[in-house]
Amino acid sequence: MQCIRRQPSRTKSQEQILQETSRRVSQVNSTRLGLQDDEDLKFLLNGSPLSKLKSASWKKLRFYKLQEDCKTVWHDSKKILRSPDSQTFSVDDIEDVRPGHETEGMKRYAKDVPPDLCFSIVFKGHRKNLDLIASSDKEASHWTGGLNKVMNNSRSMSQKQKIKHWIHTCLRKADKNKDNKMSLKELKNFLQEVNIETDDNYAKYIFQQCDKSKTGALEDDEIEEFYQILTMRDEMDVIFSAYKDTEDLMSAGNLQKFLMNEQREDVTLNHAKSLIEKYEPSEAAKKQESMSKDGFLIYLLSDDGNIFNPAHSKVYQDMKQPLSHYFISSSHNTYLMEDQLKGPSSTEAYIRALTKGCRCVELDCWDGPNGDPVIYHGYTLTSKILFKDVIKAIKLYAFKTSEYPVIISLENHCTLEQQITMAKHMKDILGDMLLLMPVEGKIQDFPSPEQLKGKILVKGKKLNTLEDSLKEAENSTTEADDVSDEDEAAEMDDDAVKSKVGAKKSAGAKLKLAKELSDTVIYCKSVHFRGFEYAAKNQSFYEMSSLTESKSLKLANESGNRFIHHNARQLTRVYPDGMRTDSSNYSAVNMWNVGCQIVALNFQTPGVEMDVYQGRFRDNGCCGYLLKPSFLRYSQSKFNPKSIQDGEWWTPKTLNIMVISGQQLPKLNKKKSSIVDPFVTLEIVGVARDMAKKQTNVIENNGFNPVWNEHHQFEIDVPALALVRFLVEDYDTSSRNDFVGQYTVPLTSLQLGYRHIHLLNKNGDILPSATLFVHIMLHENKG
Repeated sequence: MQCIRRQPSRTKSQEQILQETSRRVSQVNSTRLGLQDDEDLKFLLNGSPLSKLKSASWKKLRFYKLQEDCKTVWHDSKKILRSPDSQTFSVDDIEDVRPGHETEGMKRYAKDVPPDLCFSIVFKGHRKNLDLIASSDKEASHWTGGLNKVMNNSRSMSQKQKIKHWIHTCLRKADKNKDNKMSLKELKNFLQEVNIETDDNYAKYIFQQCDKSKTGALEDDEIEEFYQILTMRDEMDVIFSAYKDTEDLMSAGNLQKFLMNEQREDVTLNHAKSLIEKYEPSEAAKKQESMSKDGFLIYLLSDDGNIFNPAHSKVYQDMKQPLSHYFISSSHNTYLMEDQLKGPSSTEAYIRALTKGCRCVELDCWDGPNGDPVIYHGYTLTSKILFKDVIKAIKLYAFKTSEYPVIISLENHCTLEQQITMAKHMKDILGDMLLLMPVEGKIQDFPSPEQLKGKILVKGKKLNTLEDSLKEAENSTTEADDVSDEDEAAEMDDDAVKSKVGAKKSAGAKLKLAKELSDTVIYCKSVHFRGFEYAAKNQSFYEMSSLTESKSLKLANESGNRFIHHNARQLTRVYPDGMRTDSSNYSAVNMWNVGCQIVALNFQTPGVEMDVYQGRFRDNGCCGYLLKPSFLRYSQSKFNPKSIQDGEWWTPKTLNIMVISGQQLPKLNKKKSSIVDPFVTLEIVGVARDMAKKQTNVIENNGFNPVWNEHHQFEIDVPALALVRFLVEDYDTSSRNDFVGQYTVPLTSLQLGYRHIHLLNKNGDILPSATLFVHIMLHENKG
């Protein structure tokens, strides 16, 4: 057995006991995952040597194995490490497991290695990929298959199973001598590990209450009883007691009453019975068509008990309206992994954006060596990647998360020759995916996302009108007067970067445009913005402008209603001001409020702006397209977000939120004695008059089960544009509060009643065990 720490020498019998205990623990956890007899999992638990690849000259053999918690992968290391944790990673931190040469490292450094020996572990956040080479294709298959099964089965575990797994893992961690028993000292360490500060008397009281055998150590059933005491939730007892029939059970009829009275769901008795069948763990209770307190908690921790309406986790909106009627998830400088001056460019950034539902990606194209165009942030030290490699990545990942169209936004700085190469690469690599003709030959209006399923559109400069280009047959290369560096917003972006790095500013340089590249642009022709009146009189529906955030905000503040009319007919792309060289983001809300469709943010930069962005696009099945409210879709709308008057948008509501409790909030500081002091901020984001923020009190030294029971109320006039953000922070008197977790949800996707909120980390990934428990009510304001 491979061990993380150097252990004191043991006798042979002690070693056998330890190995048997380890085997038993891994058996329990593999059963919990539903993989008890799986050959791939058995292989991972035994482990194997794998070659870790970092560069052409760095390839080291390391031993990797899955630990008995079936969640942590350990590897040996030749380095002298400060912490054993640096030799491990959690399966929960894995974004993807890719067989073959599917990462930049593999493509660059493992060209001569057979692809069936190679696989890569791609982590969430900014952690570097782990590129590994197995000794046989069977071994590689065990690793990729096993890790994928653990990941998938772990995600499908109920929240209660996840909590129990997490607590038992922490218990094992506290069991320093690995004797499968828990002394009073180990129990105190465990309580600190799970974010609870208790005085010695209380810890001793729990310990003595559970130590039925009076041996001075908890084991087996005693540990299970300790777990039950620890996870007891008084608020659940109160709710369950109000609807239970007997001491232990709630009938299907009373569950139906709970769903109708508390959860505001209009449901049948059969629906209540289906929830019992789905979530009740006791077969005896199921036979009585009743739900136990355990089953009730499992239901409230499930998708059905989630604050986010599970019906909205699928595509449910009308997808047959013109493209201009949708908000479209869009990324700015998609190629960047970090900042815009010296950070790395990577195809991985495109893969991550696309798998998060992004439907518009940006490619900054420059002349590259050997006649092959490259992508990077011009005039900076950001690394370069080949244009064709990005197009290959887009082809592979464009439609894995969503089947709706992807827009390639080209910022073209290339010479004619390399523009022709760009067009050739797109046609050769994308094939039938690339849209090269209007849908059904019609040029009167935009097609719908439904009509464009599986298609990739190009946004860029075009030499002439769409109508004329379809008539032309000549292959000449032309220079048009208005063909400059993509558009005025891009020029401003370039000039801002140049001012940072000391390069000369542009002087209105013209760019020749190859007809081959021009012809790939169908519905997204880039043009200068010359005002709303000019656009209405002189521009076709498929002509669109890219505007910086400051210019868009100015237009929204000064001419919000005219901006809405413009966006009902034409597409508008908005992206960060060029001075945001740190890849920071702006708020997309003001642009959405006037109907801007393609509001592009730096997907690689976490923060409140991306929290709200991902919250908005969580709706409609994360497909990257959201139907705008009706008052943003027609050209005669009287709506103005800065001056709200009576209209169809005016549907005032009162939102009442009771923040009841929190569960298993993550420990932020590695110091044992450091315990989270959590508080919750509730924020409404929408039109200016609806923006509001309120906070709960701080709960000192309890991140495991803090209880607030605080009520907060908000008045919301335009609910169709409002989002609700729940932010949990660790209060600090001397410095900035630390982020703990957050969740943002459109008001229209809220479920009412008693709901759990499954918190997300800074990168928007779920925190496996951390939740808030709230009660939500939404009333229409009459009169």
